[in-house]
Amino acid sequence: MTTAATDAEESGAHPRFVEAVRALGLDEVLVRARRFPEGTRTAAEAAAAVGCELSRICKSLVFAADGVPVLVLMDGASRVDVERVREELGVREVTRADAGLVRETTGYAIGGVPPFGHRTRTRVLADRSLFAHEVVWAAAGNPHTVFPIEPKTLVSHAGADIVDVREQAA
Repeated sequence: MTTAATDAEESGAHPRFVEAVRALGLDEVLVRARRFPEGTRTAAEAAAAVGCELSRICKSLVFAADGVPVLVLMDGASRVDVERVREELGVREVTRADAGLVRETTGYAIGGVPPFGHRTRTRVLADRSLFAHEVVWAAAGNPHTVFPIEPKTLVSHAGADIVDVREQAA
């Protein structure tokens, strides 16, 4: 049996993410993960590295809803409408979380936050736009590694509520 550290080294994924994937029974994620030495800190960089449409990238974005962290999963070509998130959650204010809150909440740095496998249990919202594709690509715990996953599987393992929080074109 391999250790999380060995699997992380082989796949390029963060060890905490490897442990979460193994606990969820998603070992195929590690086999299909891709590591990019130049990094994929932004959705555009990830799409270019993978060779896919920007909308096939799943961004994992942390916001503070009345000070409480919430993770929003959004397709890479779209922006989150914080007013729609506020309405969805029934809170007074939603702001983008700073780097410290992101790391404290998830255990990962901005640019590498995966959709699941976080340090703390956090409310997760997944925008319906992710379902426009059979497979999306998400960060594997660091800005150098991404993995493909079916949106239905991603949403299920992230424990996400499916919502419409994408910013609409003017």
